[in-house]
Amino acid sequence: MPNEAWGKVREELIKRVGSNNYKTWIEPLRLSDLKNGVARFEVPTTFFGDWVSRNFSDHIRGQLAKAGNPVDRIEFSVAQAARPAVKRAETIGQSPAAPVAARRLPLRNGSADEVAGAQLESRFTFDSFVVGKPNELAHAAARRVAEGGPVTFNPLFLYGGVGLGKTHLMHAIAHELQQKRPDLRVLYLSAEQFMYRFVQALRDKQIMDFKELFRSVDVLMVDDVQFIAGKDSTQEEFFHTFNALVDQNKQIVISADRAPGEIKDLEERIKSRLQCGLVVDLHPTDYELRLGILQSKVEHYRNQYRGLTLSPGVLEFLAHRITTNVRVLEGALMRLYAFASLVGREIDLDLVQECLSDILRTSEKRLSIEEIQRKVAEHYNVRLSDMIGPKRLRTIARPRQVAMYLCKQLTSRSLPEIGRRFGGRDHTTIMHGIRKIDELMAADSQMADDIQLLKRLLQS
Repeated sequence: MPNEAWGKVREELIKRVGSNNYKTWIEPLRLSDLKNGVARFEVPTTFFGDWVSRNFSDHIRGQLAKAGNPVDRIEFSVAQAARPAVKRAETIGQSPAAPVAARRLPLRNGSADEVAGAQLESRFTFDSFVVGKPNELAHAAARRVAEGGPVTFNPLFLYGGVGLGKTHLMHAIAHELQQKRPDLRVLYLSAEQFMYRFVQALRDKQIMDFKELFRSVDVLMVDDVQFIAGKDSTQEEFFHTFNALVDQNKQIVISADRAPGEIKDLEERIKSRLQCGLVVDLHPTDYELRLGILQSKVEHYRNQYRGLTLSPGVLEFLAHRITTNVRVLEGALMRLYAFASLVGREIDLDLVQECLSDILRTSEKRLSIEEIQRKVAEHYNVRLSDMIGPKRLRTIARPRQVAMYLCKQLTSRSLPEIGRRFGGRDHTTIMHGIRKIDELMAADSQMADDIQLLKRLLQS
């Protein structure tokens, strides 16, 4: 009487494994045979049977023994009725109206450049990633994961603002693993795609196929995980998927726009799991990194736009002025090349001002006079109160003139207003200080270097 015995055991298992686990993993089991110390169950999929065997077989054997049916072994076989549902794999572009029985969530699409429905950008590789101080740790960690060796930190969590290279590194890892470890199952997708697939699986009653897809991979990569915040059911499934993969020592790579602890409406237990690995911040770009990115792009455009010349100082100007977003920086350079090729002009600073006036206005950093005074005082190691005050010692007067010069260069404030911020000085005093620094910059390379350094610090 296998079904009668199994009915009693199931009542006890609810108490042992909890209602969620019971509904997901125990309720679908069908006891087909119980004799000679072997309990045989029918399961929806092979993955389902493997999962139950690893995680719940001891509970099942224990409860069967308590019910008077001791067993030495549990066996699982896929139910005949379930098999037709997994014959055909869904591919990108398949009609949503295809019969439910003929569709299955894919692990890998046909193309080597597509992983689980997410199109990988061919240009996002490690070779095209420009490394600088703000992103060197993230790059090194991504490289380590891309080797496909033993898992050393799990998960790898990359976070930072828009356009700092998170998605680039995610795609680079996937590309590298495809080339070096084609035996590994690599699944890359956005958090939004994860949520969509989960909802689709619920709607089509294919939740076990969903679980099989996401819990049988070797490397799971989820981009922009902040998008599941506040989505309770999706967070629940993500949490269990995360735990299942970590238990199997499978690599997880996650990205977000902020640190795990700062993602609003993300469950605390998920925040805790995300913080248990290596959390790496991609810092805002500095001047050197932005310049390096522009130089690498120029190499790319050189063959495409033959005959176009790039005047000295253009790249440096762009790297100084466009500081917020690498995508905007790259887009600005692309626009310059396209515009110059259409009108047949050289790419010089005049063309930059004409072509990129909207970007330059948006990207202009609003510096205050106080910020400039403070930075100059720190650089020359003088007190801020002395620099603003009446003292006329050369060791104080020169930094004061430098600050006046930078206030005129980097802000839109009038000379009288700048004078008021420097202890109520007359605007003619400010003009004299600006002229003095102009003269010194022409005659003294050290002064020119100081001004360039301070500009860079203030604009980065």
